[in-house]
Amino acid sequence: MIRKANLNDVDGIMDIVNQIVVEMKESNNTQWDENYPKAENFKQDIEEGSLYVDEFEGDLIGFICINDVQPDEYKEMNWISDEDALVIHRMGINPKYRRQGKAKNLIRYAENLAMDNGIMYLKTDTNSMNIKMYNLFKKCGFRFAGQMEFMGKTDVFYCYDIKLDV
Repeated sequence: MIRKANLNDVDGIMDIVNQIVVEMKESNNTQWDENYPKAENFKQDIEEGSLYVDEFEGDLIGFICINDVQPDEYKEMNWISDEDALVIHRMGINPKYRRQGKAKNLIRYAENLAMDNGIMYLKTDTNSMNIKMYNLFKKCGFRFAGQMEFMGKTDVFYCYDIKLDV
């Protein structure tokens, strides 16, 4: 069940983040590390009402931040549209729940949240070394919108968007 996250979820989220960071290092993906994301990032997302978790019988499956915050670097991208969009940030799946469609469920949740709020457009980005994420975006119908330098990382980030249909 996907629901809004609360402060009691932060430790479980950070457990997932720490597992993901190890995997990212093993595949030379510099998107997340010991410095980002931190518990404070997720606490702020919770305070802003933009963090959601998927759980099953008290076990955290994954998390996703969905809001309308667009980094300044997005201004240079080749987006489909200039209309209002929701943006997917900080998304992760507990490794023991991978390859079960859980990440797609979170993406579909973001799409439904957007449409429920009258927004028919989603944007996102991921590190160019994050093969799993950009393959997920492609499988979910997102379109490549360009690449950008971001967060002082050495690898570029790929940007994606999708127009939603009712």
